Amino acid sequence: MTQENDIIKGTPENPSDAIFTLPNAISFVRLCMIPAFFFMLMQGNNIAATALFAIAACTDFLDGQIARRTNQVTKLGRMLDPAVDRLLMILGVLGVYLTGRIPLWIIVLVLGRDIVLMAGYAILLKRWKVRVDVIYPGKVATTFFFIGFAGLVLNAPLIPGLGWCDFAWLPGFNGANVCWAIWFIYAGLLLGAYSTTYYVREALRKLSAARKAERS
Repeated sequence: MTQENDIIKGTPENPSDAIFTLPNAISFVRLCMIPAFFFMLMQGNNIAATALFAIAACTDFLDGQIARRTNQVTKLGRMLDPAVDRLLMILGVLGVYLTGRIPLWIIVLVLGRDIVLMAGYAILLKRWKVRVDVIYPGKVATTFFFIGFAGLVLNAPLIPGLGWCDFAWLPGFNGANVCWAIWFIYAGLLLGAYSTTYYVREALRKLSAARKAERS
């Protein structure tokens, strides 16, 4: 094995310091697609915005799979991939809110969760070298959010609400027509609550262990 291959090779347990890898390149392309998506949405071009959002969301799975299957897991990729996910989610949420397709309370929950998780991850990693890996329900929640927001960006087709209440801030549960994608958002919120609880508990456990090691 050559020295170059040793530098590039990286696993989830031992990521490499390499920068110019195929998974990182895919993550960077996804990053560049995000402002283009937001611009299209704000211009009212729902189809183009949906296509860009969907491609960026789908390649989230691609770069991670390539990295793990080809042993190209890198320290940069482990930071860049979730950061791009969060940025895409934040601008997707902000976009559908600014276009009046989702109520404010959902925005607060989704963005608040992402901001807290990103800030907590950065602080724990920088101060105590503590990292909490993403769990499967968290990935599924993100997938549901991506599907839901992609549908809300397209804003079609519309279906009747359940008519269980008259609250305008509960789309889907009231009687007004609503985009089908709202139900994926609700599913994402439920799974997101579960995964966030896990992340907080795991972070506190690892933080406690790191502090004990620091004092010893």
